[in-house]
Amino acid sequence: MAAHRKPRQRTLPGTAARLSATLALAGAATATAFEGAGHAEPLPGPDEVRAGADRLYQEAEAETEKYNGAKEKADTARREAGELRDEAARRTQRLNASRDALGSFATAQYRAGGLDPALRLVLHSDPARYLAGAELTERVGDRQAAALAAVRRQMRELEQVRAEAGERLAELEEQRAHVAHHRAEVRKKLAAAEALLARLTPEQRAAYAGRDGAATGRADRDTVRTAPAADAPNPRAAQAVAYAYGALGKPYVWGATGPSAFDCSGLTQAAWRSAGVALPRTTYTQINAGQRVPRSRLAPGDLVFFYSGVSHVGLYIGGGRMIHAPRPGAPVRIAPIDQMPYAGATRIA
Repeated sequence: MAAHRKPRQRTLPGTAARLSATLALAGAATATAFEGAGHAEPLPGPDEVRAGADRLYQEAEAETEKYNGAKEKADTARREAGELRDEAARRTQRLNASRDALGSFATAQYRAGGLDPALRLVLHSDPARYLAGAELTERVGDRQAAALAAVRRQMRELEQVRAEAGERLAELEEQRAHVAHHRAEVRKKLAAAEALLARLTPEQRAAYAGRDGAATGRADRDTVRTAPAADAPNPRAAQAVAYAYGALGKPYVWGATGPSAFDCSGLTQAAWRSAGVALPRTTYTQINAGQRVPRSRLAPGDLVFFYSGVSHVGLYIGGGRMIHAPRPGAPVRIAPIDQMPYAGATRIA
């Protein structure tokens, strides 16, 4: 008889394990209601709930930046595929016109092809005129050969354009799949964070929201009407800071780039766009968009980045503070840059 083995439990790697543990917090109380007091697991305390929610929000933001990157690539592939399709249509029209011209050459040659050229010369009433016509026919033949070569070249070019369009469409489908995956991950983590926060009392939840700026964004906007521009290294940086001040109190919406809502990299992109500078879309591309500067030399308008994966960004405004879009439920606000793990800074020229 075969020995019965106890099934091995699989260990979830990395993020999956953390998410599983965090979700277990949200379900702990439900389990205890059925298992009785003797087998009850200790309920997560407010500090554990807040820490779990913080972790989930940070992971959701990392997924948001991946979503932004995949969406940007999908948009680029869609635009390029459209341009290549239009180019293929134009080349097809030119190819058809060239084919029509070749057809005319072939028809004229067929109609003129009854007698041997030498016999035509003997029988022609005006041999000199015939010889002049023969020379013209030879030139027409040269044009026909050139037209045939052009058609062949156009066919090769058209096939190349169609192949490139096919590659862009394949890339578009791949990026669409990435977009859908990261969108689902963001929603899953945000839902898990909300499930955890639902365990807090109304007072505890209000304190958590206030800590992250849900109640202070509007106050920041009301008390600071204009951005201090004196310390900005150039007029464009001053304009970017002014735009960020104007965004105070507006909601965080993942994937948003303004003007009514922002995510973190969407805010910095919009701020610098108002100054005439096109920044890349994501935190991990924005950090390479300018010159790296040490923390000791930060100036208003610099981009400041956080976490080891460079998953959050704010706009430095001086005095150790930044304007940033924190997370869902916390609007654009002013915050100290030491509020999160600092990763580096970039100055836009």
